[in-house]
Amino acid sequence: MKIPDWKIEEKLKKSGWDFVVGVDEAGRGPLAGPVVASAVVLKNFEFSILNFELNSNDKILSKEKSSKRAMGKKDDLWNLVRDSKTLSEKQRDVAYKFVNKNFMVGVGICDEKTIDRINILEASFLAMKMAVTDLKKKIKNSEFQIEKKEEKIIILVDGNKKIPNFSIEQEAIIQGDKKVKSIAAASIIAKVTRDSMMKKYDKEYPEYSFAEHKGYGTKVHMEALQKFGPCKIHRQSFKPVKKVLFKN
Repeated sequence: MKIPDWKIEEKLKKSGWDFVVGVDEAGRGPLAGPVVASAVVLKNFEFSILNFELNSNDKILSKEKSSKRAMGKKDDLWNLVRDSKTLSEKQRDVAYKFVNKNFMVGVGICDEKTIDRINILEASFLAMKMAVTDLKKKIKNSEFQIEKKEEKIIILVDGNKKIPNFSIEQEAIIQGDKKVKSIAAASIIAKVTRDSMMKKYDKEYPEYSFAEHKGYGTKVHMEALQKFGPCKIHRQSFKPVKKVLFKN
């Protein structure tokens, strides 16, 4: 398995960018619940050192007790900062805490009503904008604020599309969560944040088992949708939900 590195961040930092921000989202495909985006920036490490440590397989941070149960003995916490889809739930929880400790984090959330109104792609972009805006506020109020008229910020977006109508410099990186450490970190924050929301919705709508499938169109979910019809958080613009609505 390829572990994402810091090479792109290091290159951009050397080019004069003050903050290199990773951006990713979770929840485009589900039939219910929000789409969640995250924007993250590393706090205070040198990318060149981090790249060396990753390549040489050295440990740069001591293991925490909780990580030992979720990780192999040869892994370290930085190796958990990778595409969230390659991690178990326990590993994601460990990585989530680690990312929050070592990165500044912004989050953006668009609910199902917004998704139905503007479509899922536009809602994903809007959530990304919200996440970057949230992060910029935290940068401004942090100890890492740079004494300049305006900080130079560049964002690295997972996928093949840049965020439209957004004034901040950006690059779109296909499979960025597998290549770029900052994007991988953002993927973890977005995924765990959304999963946590769906677990709360599960308590409100237990008949749909949202804690199990997080709103994706699994057999269990589709059977519940057919039996009970859509609930408040279902995306009515999505075909399987729309089909049930018309049927009823």
